[in-house]
Amino acid sequence: MPLKARLFRRDVLPFVGSLALLALVALSLDGLLHLLNLLWVGRWLGIPGILLIVASTAAYSLRKHKLLHSGRPALLLRWHELLAWLGSLLVLVHAGVHFNAILGWLAVWAMLLNVGSGLTGKFLLDRARRRLEEARLRMRARGLPEPALEDELYWDSLTFDAVKQWRVVHFPITLAFGVLASAHIVAVFLFWGWK
Repeated sequence: MPLKARLFRRDVLPFVGSLALLALVALSLDGLLHLLNLLWVGRWLGIPGILLIVASTAAYSLRKHKLLHSGRPALLLRWHELLAWLGSLLVLVHAGVHFNAILGWLAVWAMLLNVGSGLTGKFLLDRARRRLEEARLRMRARGLPEPALEDELYWDSLTFDAVKQWRVVHFPITLAFGVLASAHIVAVFLFWGWK
């Protein structure tokens, strides 16, 4: 199989598929709620959605920064990805029933940027890790000794380290989403018709 086809199938397709699945399921659920005249359910889905996102992010971040000592980081990362995706799905369905909440829509766009940033980092990091390991295996198969192998892989490992810094982009987007979502929640409580 040509390199471009493999690259597309292994790296691009899963990324686009994750985003497309999120959009498709959100639109389907929102359409179903409209069809069944259950819009009130959508209004409340933002709460569990945000709770899933916060829980997944908190557990993974606390473990990553060694403030939490239980749990395997790789497993927590997978849970973070899954729960954040499910939480984002619920928030998108929630957003589908409110067309007049500008602050809420800004939060939704920040959340979508955050999801896109997270998926981009995930796939870029996986690709860089695979390429580095494949190069290492090829050089070992050629019989290069360890010191020569490390010299040969120096630039590749620097590239891998640079790709690992994608969080420098992901964190501010996460922060913007957190601030906008919090402002939306506060605004809901301030302007709620408490009767």
